[in-house]
Order: sequence, then structure tokens, then C-alpha cells
Amino acid sequence: MRAAEEAAIADGTSVDILMARAGTEVAQTIRRLASGSEVLILCGPGNNGGDGYVAAAALRAWSLPVRVAALAPPATDAARNACAGWSGPVETLAETKSAPILVDALFGTGLSRALDPAIVAALRRLNARARLSIAVDLPSGVDTDRGVALGDIPAADVTLALGAPKPAHLLYPAAGLCGAIRVLDIGVPASSDVMVLAAPDLPMPGPDSHKYSRGMVAVVGGDMPGAAELSAIAALRAGAGYVLLLAEHGALQPHAIVRKAFTPDALTDKRIGALIIGPGLGRGDEARARLDQALASAVPLVIDGDALHLLDTARLDVVRNRAVPVIMTPHAGEFDALFGKGEESKIDRARAAALRSGATIIFKGADTVIASPQGAVRVAQSANAWLSTAGTGDVLAGAVGAFLSGNANIAFDAACAGVWAHARAARRLRGAFIADDLADALTAVRSRL
Repeated sequence: MRAAEEAAIADGTSVDILMARAGTEVAQTIRRLASGSEVLILCGPGNNGGDGYVAAAALRAWSLPVRVAALAPPATDAARNACAGWSGPVETLAETKSAPILVDALFGTGLSRALDPAIVAALRRLNARARLSIAVDLPSGVDTDRGVALGDIPAADVTLALGAPKPAHLLYPAAGLCGAIRVLDIGVPASSDVMVLAAPDLPMPGPDSHKYSRGMVAVVGGDMPGAAELSAIAALRAGAGYVLLLAEHGALQPHAIVRKAFTPDALTDKRIGALIIGPGLGRGDEARARLDQALASAVPLVIDGDALHLLDTARLDVVRNRAVPVIMTPHAGEFDALFGKGEESKIDRARAAALRSGATIIFKGADTVIASPQGAVRVAQSANAWLSTAGTGDVLAGAVGAFLSGNANIAFDAACAGVWAHARAARRLRGAFIADDLADALTAVRSRL
């Protein structure tokens, strides 16, 4: 978005024009949300404050009750010009009284240090007494790019993202402070390799489809058979035409899953479009042997759970040098163990891990990030918190495997489709579900893609 704005300015669009567009769009949204209630707009000294002055002037022109309180005088030419367009009084942040609708236009993008405690105290006081709090671009006190809260700041009910979503709108903990996100078009088109995850465009079976053309998935079992079963069921429910569970023991249903004992020869079946290894695998010698055999195979891989814990430096080198795709699905603890901790954003860390490993990375969490070795990144919107239950990661691995088996050359697309379908299934179930329910819910989701 910064680059897009700079390009627009270089092409002759002034900062004042951009501010007028942004402020007017903000005012239009506030007008709808306020429903005639009094609005208090808090303006900072920079261009975010300038957007606030423009919005205030527009609301007053529409005969809506609006007040302005400023932290400090405008410090940029565009903000000063916007302030000059406001004909009403300007109160001080410390002394202003609350209003039913609070608009935070103090600080937007670019903040790198914590707010002064007095500013936080004023925000908290006004926020607590407002019926609805609205942040312009970002709640004040948020690190835009890393998604970090720079202090104990109050949350907004609604955040109006100007032009495009920013990392902080999607990455936690900042995303948890943004409330509902509404993206406002300010006439500055932005493009990036990093985008919000969207619904996939997947083909439906046709009259010439058969079980192998729809994709054959093999799942390697291990010490905890239930986890591999969940992955196998999820692969079927997500649309795979044939699922082979390679395990010595386990359940007998559903009967549609083909069950065989694991042997290295089973991995040589050229009809297998994707192999899932890790759910319930265990971490002993037998698990290591199975992982090494899977890595040595010519089959696209989904590496999850226990298998991630077994990936040492030598095995990561094998992953990087494989001729066929690998998708890895670490949660935060597994990611740290594999790639180390870091202060960078989750987006940057996932992208670096994909480049280092040569694998597509699904960095799981409430803010799941999918990164390809080629640099493309997709960030999923906030996931259902009820996914925090045992087995849901196994279900994700199965869904990803199903999409990979039918599209083995585009691992990134398969990973994105799996994450999207997994989240959509969870939303259908709402709350208090178990992983078995989630796997079954993939049927309804897949039939509507």
C-alpha cells in the first residue's frame, strides 16, 4: 500500500487528494454506522489525523453531530490543509468528553514505539464510554507490519482499512484489536505477492472422472492410529477419489478407506498423487524409518505432526532437493523447533522458511500463513477458536492431501485450498465440535466449491 501511494503521487495525484478520498470514504462509513448519534473524532498530528479532519468536515456538511479532539497540532502540510477545512472547535484529547461513536484517527501505519501512557489512558477512558469505537486504518498503538501491539491499548469494534488490508489486520495479536475489518476503496489499486486467502476455484467431477483422476491419497499410520484415520477420512470428505491408509491397526470404518499394512513397496504405486505422513506417526526408530522412506519416494508429500519433529538438518536438505512438491504444516511450536524463533512478522518468517526448505509452508494458527518457495504468501482471516482441539490439524493435513493429489504440480494452490476448506468447515460447525465432526463437514464445503 505504501508503494501504491508513492506511485500514485509520482503520477501526479497529490497527498491532499488522497487524504480527501480517504477521509470522505471514512465519513461515509461512519455516517452509516453512527445512525445519527454524536461522533467524536480523535485526530493525531500526522496524515491519519488529517483523514480524521476531512471526515469530520464531511459529517458536519451532512448536518451530523460531530466533534474533534486533537492530540497535537497538525505536523504535515496535508494534515494542516485538512485541519483548515474543519470549521468547528478543536478540543484537547486530555479534556474532551466522550461520545456514543468514537473514531480513532490518532496514529495509523508506521508507528514503531509504544504510545505515551497518558494517550493510552485517554483512549481507554473514551473507548469505555463509547457505544461503538472505530479505528481509521489501524487502532492507535499497533505495529503495522509485524502485527504486534505496542502496549496495552484498547480494542476497536470496527477498523476501516484504507485501500487494502495491512498485515496487522490479519496477524495476531494486533488482529484481535481491530474488531470487524472493512476495506475502503480510496482509488489507489495495490498489488502484492502477499494477499488475503480467498475461496479456491476447484473443478468438480465430470462424466469422465474416476477415482484415480480425482486423486489418490495415501496416509502413513503409526503409534496413534486415530490421527491417521482422521487424516484419511478428511481426505475422502475433501474430494479425493481413493484413500489408502497404510497402518497395521485402526478402525474399520468408513469402509471406503482401503487399509493395508505399511511396506516401503506401497510407496512405489505410481497412482498415488499425495502421501501424508506425520499424524500419529510417533517419534521412535520405526517412525524415523518410515519418514526416510517417504522422503526417498517420488510422491508429493504432506508432512505434519510427529514427522515435523523428526525433521533434522539432513532431512530438511532432502526436502529441499526433492523433485516433487512438499507441503509442511507446522504450528508455532513446531515452526520454532524447525526454523528458530524470530522477531520478524509471521509472514516474513513463513516466507523465509519456505525459501530455506523448498517446501510450501502452512504456518498454522488463528492467523494461518501459507508461503511458497517462490515468494507468494496468503494469509487466512481469523479462524474459529473452537479449532483448538485435538485432531483438527490431522483433518487439515487430510484436506491438503486431497487437493494436492488432484493438483500435484501446484502445491501452493493445494495448501491454500486445504486451509480455506478447513476454516469454512469449522465456521459451519460454529462451536464445541470435535475433529471427527470437522472432517465430516468437509463434504458440504467441498460440494459447494
